[in-house]
Amino acid sequence: MTATADGDVSAHEDLALIGEVVRVAGRLALDRRAFGLKIERKADGSPVTDGDLAVDALLQRELLQARPHYAWLSEETPDDLCRLGAGRVFIVDPIDGTTAYVRGKPWFAVSVAVVQAGRPVAGVVFAPALDEFYAAVEGGGASCNGDPIRASEACRLEDCAMLAPAHTFDGRRWTRAWPAMRVGQRSALAYRMALVAAGRFDAAVSMGWKNDWDIAAGDLIAREAGAVSCDQNGRPLMFNTQLARNPGLVCAAPGVAPLILDRTAPIEQPAGV
Repeated sequence: MTATADGDVSAHEDLALIGEVVRVAGRLALDRRAFGLKIERKADGSPVTDGDLAVDALLQRELLQARPHYAWLSEETPDDLCRLGAGRVFIVDPIDGTTAYVRGKPWFAVSVAVVQAGRPVAGVVFAPALDEFYAAVEGGGASCNGDPIRASEACRLEDCAMLAPAHTFDGRRWTRAWPAMRVGQRSALAYRMALVAAGRFDAAVSMGWKNDWDIAAGDLIAREAGAVSCDQNGRPLMFNTQLARNPGLVCAAPGVAPLILDRTAPIEQPAGV
């Protein structure tokens, strides 16, 4: 791949680049799992495999070779705060949904976004075990396997198709009770956002601080498909900040997003440290 200066590159060119590299990374992820994964635990107790690390190394090598002036932020790479002064940054989750990856389930994804001035301008979420390739470029719409996608027209919480971790809607923290919904679970947060973008689910809610690499690509894909993607208070998600996190996630069809935010906004968020 030919290296270029970031000022010479359009978002469409960045999308073509990350799409090409992510497809290769997805095949590597499947090959590594088929061979047999070596699993370790991070300091926080979450799993990481040699597959995660191999995919991260491939993405970093290929993407930064092509765009040496871009910065890098990845779940599996030590953070370099020099990224804060960069014009563009790759924000990467090499394996989003490592738990599913380890357990032989298909609901994991390779997620890569290009972020400029705090907002994604190109993004890809690829679920290789399902052969689902979601992509978006700022102002250019969103697609799955090359076909345009659109958020659903749902306008009621009752019986809506919701993606959320188990027990999200239980407990005393809610000031208003949630109606009966069809709640599904998927390990990968970026993939959940892509499913909302495609109209296969009406919403995804995840409380607590969300790392940039989990949601940057999904945020762009969802918004370009006409969905609402914001923090739990309804504010736009911002990326490549010093904290590299956002306070909660609401990703929803426009008809149900206000109904969800009416419940999530009053909930106090713990400090994001």
